[in-house]
Amino acid sequence: MSLCRFTTTSKLFLAAAMLLPFAAQAQYYPRPYAPAVPEQRPSFILGTAHVDGPTDHDDIRVDRYAGRFHFVLLKVRYAPIQFDHVLIHYGDGDSEPLPVNQYIGPGGTSRWIALPGGERHIRSLELWYARADQRDRNRPEVELYGAQ
Repeated sequence: MSLCRFTTTSKLFLAAAMLLPFAAQAQYYPRPYAPAVPEQRPSFILGTAHVDGPTDHDDIRVDRYAGRFHFVLLKVRYAPIQFDHVLIHYGDGDSEPLPVNQYIGPGGTSRWIALPGGERHIRSLELWYARADQRDRNRPEVELYGAQ
């Protein structure tokens, strides 16, 4: 019986000795860079737009001196909005769609959307959207926020 216990103990020591170099080596690899969570960064309102009819298409122009941003967020006020699609235009002429085709109620927001390529200058945000509740008499408003 003592022979079995000795064998099990020696197997555990051998396994620990084999894994020790890997554990020691892992501590020397730096963590990959990840920008701070947008909620921890200062955010700036970049512009607003209103849904005037049952459906609408607007372009929120961003002041060219507003700066460069890593993240954007949409906030809905007064009445719910159904977003069809959203297209962001950058200062260098590039454009790309943003994943915001969803219903957002009054007081709600999209998630923070990371802009591909890191910090980018935003020229405008083009919105195709509709009133989510046609019976609601309030005029829906969307605000565009940016975080550096």
